[in-house]
Amino acid sequence: MSEQRTLSIIKQDATARNVTGSINARFEQADLRIIAQKRICVTKEQAKKFYEIHREKAFYDSICEHMSSGPIVVQVLQGEDAVAKNREIMGATNPANAAIGTIRRDFGQSIEHNAVHGSDSEENAAIEIAFFFNSLELVG
Repeated sequence: MSEQRTLSIIKQDATARNVTGSINARFEQADLRIIAQKRICVTKEQAKKFYEIHREKAFYDSICEHMSSGPIVVQVLQGEDAVAKNREIMGATNPANAAIGTIRRDFGQSIEHNAVHGSDSEENAAIEIAFFFNSLELVG
């Protein structure tokens, strides 16, 4: 096991329902430290750039629209095997298929409004973290 960092986004659908603290408690209970965090609004153009890897997929336009529809919380989580641990805590992309007790099962409303985003690999985590944070903002 190794100490890692991963990007976590609490999406607009979850911030609108004021469940940010409840979601963050799940990360902290799993020994993931929040070493950077900010509430921001992204433009549709910024969302398109962030999700560029998915530009050929059917959901690309709708996820970009959703991510730019209100405030989100972007944060960096740090801990042992943070990427895998975060993905386990989040649960399956579709809340209906997510395990009981996962964030998406408990706070997600649909496959698109699934409350959170998390990096899918250590390599993508580095890219995604750099998209939202500079090195001075990572305090861990």
